[in-house]
Order: sequence, then structure tokens, then C-alpha cells
Amino acid sequence: MGRFFFNYKIMVMLFIVNVVGTLYGYYWYIPQLKETPVYFLLFVPDSPTASLFFSIFLFAYLTGKKYPIVEALAFLSLLKYGVWAIIMNVMTLIVNGTLDITGYMLMFSHGAMAVQAFIYSPLYNIKLSHLFIASVILLHNEIIDYVYGMMPVYHSLSKYSDHIGYLTFWLSILCIITVYFVSVRKEVQSYELVK
Repeated sequence: MGRFFFNYKIMVMLFIVNVVGTLYGYYWYIPQLKETPVYFLLFVPDSPTASLFFSIFLFAYLTGKKYPIVEALAFLSLLKYGVWAIIMNVMTLIVNGTLDITGYMLMFSHGAMAVQAFIYSPLYNIKLSHLFIASVILLHNEIIDYVYGMMPVYHSLSKYSDHIGYLTFWLSILCIITVYFVSVRKEVQSYELVK
């Protein structure tokens, strides 16, 4: 299975899929970005920024470069926002009793984000300092989202925003711990890119 995912052509295809997904993600956020103060613009589109980090990681890896801080940001944010979007859409389904096709598409695509973060974790060179910086950025984003009200809009869940903020904080902590054990404390492994 490793040979499949670490194949050059597969990684190029995955890079293209992530770039397209990133562009679509930013497009999806346009209505919210129009209402966002300029100084918060960088902090609003969470998931597309996560896939942007992963796209940068893939491009760097395919061209023989490594950027461990980008790897830490990619792994941490893909995992966190991948799981978060699934939780939000399941909550929407529970509250509304139904979920439209976009909700199911978001669950699938965000689940894939989290899965790819794990699949390529053996290629990351994340040190504790990289994880620390990525964690500060992630938790800072939580403050922007839930203190200043810049979180993604799920209208039917708006009355639960305080609870969602609390849940999101602990999800972030769990993701930080996961990335620490999967990538920082991992045994050194060597993977060759299959051409």
C-alpha cells in the first residue's frame, strides 16, 4: 500500500486534487469573507488553508525540498479541520433531521483531508519546535473564531456556538497530542519516492 501512495504519479495527482480543493474551499468562503473585517481575513478560511499547507508540502516533497513548519501546519490543520467538519455536519444532521448533498460532500472531502494527513505522516520531519509553532497558530485561530465570532457559519448550529467553541478547543488539543505521538516521537523511517 505504501508503494501506491508514495508513487510519484499518485502524489502529483493528489497535489492537483488538493490545489483544486483549496481553490474551491476559498470560493466557498467568499460570502463569509465579504462580511469579514480585513484584519481577520487570513483566519477565516480554515479548511482551504489546511489543504493549501498540504499542497505546499506535496510540491516541496516532489521537488526534493522539505519545510517542516509547513508539514506541521499541514498535518495539524488537516487533522483538526477534517474531523471538525465531520462533527459539524453530523450535528447539523441531528439538529435538522436532514443533511443536503453538500453536507455529505463536505464530510467525505474533509474525512479525506484527515486520512491523507496520516498516510503521508512518515514523510514529515516535524520536530517539537515546529509542532509548538503550528499549535500556537492553530490555537490563536480558535480565539479569532470563537472570541471574535469568525468561525465558519452553520446557521442551524449558531445557538450552540459556545459549546462548539469548547469542543473545538479540546479537539485541537487532541490533534496536537496526536501529531506529537505520530510525527514528533516517531521512529526514523526512510521512504523512497516510486517513479
